[in-house]
Amino acid sequence: MSTLYLMEAHSLVKRDTEDCLLIHIPEQRLVDGEQKTALIKKRIPLIKVDEVVVMGDVTLTAAALDLLLERKIPVHFVREHGSFQGSLIPEASKNALLRIAQHQAHHDLQRRLLLASCFVRGKLSNQRRLLQRRFPNQSPAVLKDLAAIIESLHKLPAAVSSSSLPRLSTGDHGIGGTPLETVLGLEGQGSALYYAAFPQMLVEPDIWRFPGRTRRPPTDPVNALLSYGYTVLANRLTGAVQLVGFDPYIGYLHSSGYGRPALALDLMEEFRPLIVDSVVVKLLNKHMVRRDDFEELFGTYRLKKEPKKRFLAALEERFHEEITHPVFGYRVSYMRCLELQARLLAKYLTGEIAHYQPFLVR
Repeated sequence: MSTLYLMEAHSLVKRDTEDCLLIHIPEQRLVDGEQKTALIKKRIPLIKVDEVVVMGDVTLTAAALDLLLERKIPVHFVREHGSFQGSLIPEASKNALLRIAQHQAHHDLQRRLLLASCFVRGKLSNQRRLLQRRFPNQSPAVLKDLAAIIESLHKLPAAVSSSSLPRLSTGDHGIGGTPLETVLGLEGQGSALYYAAFPQMLVEPDIWRFPGRTRRPPTDPVNALLSYGYTVLANRLTGAVQLVGFDPYIGYLHSSGYGRPALALDLMEEFRPLIVDSVVVKLLNKHMVRRDDFEELFGTYRLKKEPKKRFLAALEERFHEEITHPVFGYRVSYMRCLELQARLLAKYLTGEIAHYQPFLVR
């Protein structure tokens, strides 16, 4: 899957032919009028594009958007600092039966408990695995505590009697005091342990000084990288769940707030450490990103434009990296794994398979 990023300010994207877009990137001049970059025109064949991500002040003509929708290519709009604005999605999938099953499971607390436990178990297991790979001889107490939490999550759904659970008829309301809150609590404990150990994966922890996970806004460069990477990952999973036929806004672990792609965020949990965290650690340890690559404003940090391109390139490389799929046993890219995981969830919800298996690396 290939993504076209449109990041150059004041660019104009037009329809060129039946198969191509034409991108005009205007010339740039310094304050004294000296030419910095020349006008650039790029022709992009759509056969090479699976989705488009628009960042910042970029203009797409109506004809260009019409061509993208005609070719079933989604367009995602992201603010310059990385937060998701919305998407322009081609016609929704005709798989109405899947969406009915998705909504039914959302109102069934027993099934939500089971799925939420799987998502969090996948996340914590893969976080634990990343710590083991990077520093096999360190953090034994953290690894032991994480293993205990993962085991608790594994046992929780079976320990709760379905007859003792109410049927949820009001969406996300009324989950207080239920086992679903226990899952959220265990997820919080496990994440706190993982992010406290995160600096041990860095070659220069004193330089980067990661205080633990902070967001909205990120208060240090490492959190800025993590937040931006998670936004990119959420966009990819939003596209994947829509491709399969889900409503991306109805989830099981995350609440379904207005405009929040809860199901994409649910599935993202298993892939955070495998895709984003590993890329962040690699960039920092190989000095591919420096502290002066960040802008600081009122105590918040974000990447400058050129380092952002390097980060996105590294993420793209990771998305296209192939691994042996833990369920199917054949080689496949991480990008394809996102879609396959959504399809496994669909098969579980429609009764084609008995269990949902989180994506776990060995």
